[in-house]
Amino acid sequence: MTRAHAAGRQIILGAHFPGVNNTTVWSDPASGSHIAFESFRRFAQSAERGFFDFLFLAEGLRLREQRGVIHDLDVVGRPDTLPVLSGLAAVTAHLGLAGTINATYNEPYEVARQFATLDHLSAGRAAWNVVTTSDAFTGENFRRAGYLPHDQRYSRAQEFLDVARLFWDSWPDPRIEPGRVSYTGTQFDVAGYPGVPRPPQGHPVIFQAGDSAAGRDFAARNADAVFTRHGTPEAGRAFYADVKSRAQAHGRDPENLKVLPGVTFVIGDTDEDARERAAAIRAQQVSGQTAILLLEHVWNRDLSGYDPDGPLPDIEPDLSETTVFQGRARQIDDRAAEAARLRALAREKNLTLRQTVIETQSRQTFVGSPETVAEALIDAVGTRVCDGFILVPHITPAGLEPFVERVVPLLQERGALRTEYPANATLRDLLGLPYPGEAPA
Repeated sequence: MTRAHAAGRQIILGAHFPGVNNTTVWSDPASGSHIAFESFRRFAQSAERGFFDFLFLAEGLRLREQRGVIHDLDVVGRPDTLPVLSGLAAVTAHLGLAGTINATYNEPYEVARQFATLDHLSAGRAAWNVVTTSDAFTGENFRRAGYLPHDQRYSRAQEFLDVARLFWDSWPDPRIEPGRVSYTGTQFDVAGYPGVPRPPQGHPVIFQAGDSAAGRDFAARNADAVFTRHGTPEAGRAFYADVKSRAQAHGRDPENLKVLPGVTFVIGDTDEDARERAAAIRAQQVSGQTAILLLEHVWNRDLSGYDPDGPLPDIEPDLSETTVFQGRARQIDDRAAEAARLRALAREKNLTLRQTVIETQSRQTFVGSPETVAEALIDAVGTRVCDGFILVPHITPAGLEPFVERVVPLLQERGALRTEYPANATLRDLLGLPYPGEAPA
């Protein structure tokens, strides 16, 4: 018996409709539209059939570019989050609906009204993933192009959320007149009345996905859940302990901040079968062109003249601040060191350029038979790597179905996942979160 099962810890499950990224295998015949509502419906209903807690949508306010042209992974488009979630509210009954909306390029009243509306339409299933950007490239699509200094991202986000909460709280009962909101700060000067009564959850569930020190502190102070990339046991436990301690320092119960890494999975009849499937999927995810584009993030140079099936570039990375890519966060702190590491790996294993990228940038988090994957998920939650997972399949919209059909029953047998939804449960109820204004238990 695992510690997770012994402790009775339930696994939180979210389903990430992946959108445009290098996880999706576009060439697979099972890969469907990322725009048609039918894809969203099928994906959401699969998650609900598997007793998941919520569906998660990311956001892209501008198509990414590399060397001045649209990145291939973005050309399918990015549908707007809230209309999709509103449509899904009508074809699901229990599943939480989490959407990413930027606090830099929107206004508090507008977003507060939109999420209050979604919460009413869905009977208390709305969640808002609060993100920020100081990216002038993204800002060119808005009248505030590039106006926000990097160090003000979270100060604006904090005021944004504070004002939104004022609007949610100012009309507690539709039988009485709404209260007036008045707020003056460094980012906002707002005065008016809410357009929608208080949401059924009080406030929608708040997600946050930033990993910087400022992002972690913002989450510890404000968020109900953190969407993190730290999925390995060692990195996961360190992140888990850090944000939980930060939450406690803000006077919160750490158990009311859920840590949910985004993870990928491959399921096979046996562990060996799953490993073979995983290797084939990684090869499909990284075409020769994609390998070049991803490696340009390390070299910060135009590498289009290099052969993906040849050796790594023989030139050194450009270490200047100017980058060849736009609209994507920089994730490499030391380009020279990373290039040296990749060269050493390529020499050691006799890898081509493309093979090196596959080896280092394409990994599935959980690979194995249904039994192996189920036990690994249970153990991660039981040993405080996280509180649950946001699953990102490599096929849309059908990619979640093998997990639902083969892993979910095992989680239920082991007491790690519900076998039915509670009647009339909101997303806060599903996640075990308090309602705003509730006294601590």
